[in-house]
Amino acid sequence: MTSDSGLDAVREQFRTRFGREPMGVWSAPGRVNLIGEHTDYNNGFVLPFAIDRRTHVALAPREDQLLRVSSDIAEGVVEQPLASIDADAVAGWSAYPFATAWGIGAVGADLAAVPGFDAHFTSDVPLGAGLSSSAALECSLAVALADLWALDLDRDALVQAAHRGENDVVGAPTGTLDQSASLLCEAEAALFLDCRDGTHESVPLDLAAVSLSVLVIDTRVEHAHATGGYAARRASCERGAATLGVASLRDLEVSDLPRAEGMLDDETFRRVRHIVTENQRVLDTVAALRASGPESIGELLLASHASMRDDFEISVPELDLAVEVAVEAGAIGARMTGGGFGGSAIALVAESRVGATAEAVREAFDAKGYTSPSLFVVHPAAGARRDWTPS
Repeated sequence: MTSDSGLDAVREQFRTRFGREPMGVWSAPGRVNLIGEHTDYNNGFVLPFAIDRRTHVALAPREDQLLRVSSDIAEGVVEQPLASIDADAVAGWSAYPFATAWGIGAVGADLAAVPGFDAHFTSDVPLGAGLSSSAALECSLAVALADLWALDLDRDALVQAAHRGENDVVGAPTGTLDQSASLLCEAEAALFLDCRDGTHESVPLDLAAVSLSVLVIDTRVEHAHATGGYAARRASCERGAATLGVASLRDLEVSDLPRAEGMLDDETFRRVRHIVTENQRVLDTVAALRASGPESIGELLLASHASMRDDFEISVPELDLAVEVAVEAGAIGARMTGGGFGGSAIALVAESRVGATAEAVREAFDAKGYTSPSLFVVHPAAGARRDWTPS
């Protein structure tokens, strides 16, 4: 779906669902995390970039405080009074927009003084692929509500609003990486984010200038952040930090790992080792991009994947196969991206090798009897924005 077709689709579907015209259309992108996995909730470093796949929302105010939302992925309209949003009152896909509205109140907006709204969402960010479709939805709505409600909130405050909603209402124990990427990224750049203090800066990532592409390999193995392994990994990190006497694993250096190994059980130590070494890999990747460009980061991507596979144990056979085959086919580097337990891998590939690399991955999946992956190229894109206002 192109940007123009996304605009047309969301406006038409809004009219169908709600029987009136929207006051505007906003959008926010999904993201690829170039490197820095599970470091965000450990107050560490991350390096995502926004991708040229977006969620669009068409929205119009109401005269009451009722919120009504619909989506191209679900039938019907879901309603929720603004004043009664909490973790027990929401479920399913609609929990994300309701939680975002709640989160905006949590960071300072007076929700008793604002109107409700009707909103319809369309998206070409794949669901369950580790490309942060949920944050794209949240952040498209966050910028829309900042306009609708005439709020004096900057982008950093909107990051916190969407993040708090996802944590406290949806119940997904994620960090701020996804919302930061969706709201703060610039085109042809990655976002170097310090999750301890929220400071961030753009790092040039002009792949086209050096004839490189990022190939996304969506394994179609779906994951769910709010359950299971993600929460267990976070709890393990917290136990490790407490045992080692630090506020968070961000406070450890690679040189601290021998001491950590002597104090922790094997599994907890490996979880800690991933976070500590991954933070260093982010710093090394930023330095390499600035000094030598994207051609120089392949080994860091591969080391990151090995750490996620062996120490953090969040990969799956399909992701490992995607990385292995992509590199054999000529990729500079590759790694799984996102929370793990499924989702996508990324491969940094010469533009001239994209087709051959994709075909090699498809053939390998077919030979293993795996579900055929979805493969597509993404480009570093701009963050959330308003796309259309009635003339």
